[in-house]
Amino acid sequence: MRIVHDPDGHPQTLAHEVDRAESLLEQARGLMFRRSIPDDYALVFPFDDVGTRSIHMLFVPFPLDVLWLADDEVQAVETVSPWYGVGWARADTVLELPAGAADGVSEGDTVVVEG
Repeated sequence: MRIVHDPDGHPQTLAHEVDRAESLLEQARGLMFRRSIPDDYALVFPFDDVGTRSIHMLFVPFPLDVLWLADDEVQAVETVSPWYGVGWARADTVLELPAGAADGVSEGDTVVVEG
């Protein structure tokens, strides 16, 4: 599985090491209690439909880039601060990546979870 950013017909891989948080427990826990994540990592939160999706950084000691997607189109991009950061936007998929991994990703771009 990988995360691909394709802003202009030149696909770029954002992450090769990808986990999915599908259950309510996995989604609530997210990246809590981890000390770090690899530079090539992403956590995917898939949902059945588009709705307002929030994230929190409680017990996450490192910043994250968060992408909110609706039908593979980026709705919002935010670098969220460790411990106290929060964010929300409308999406059917939320991606959490290491801070800096989403540099160059903008609202309206296409980002696809492959595999």
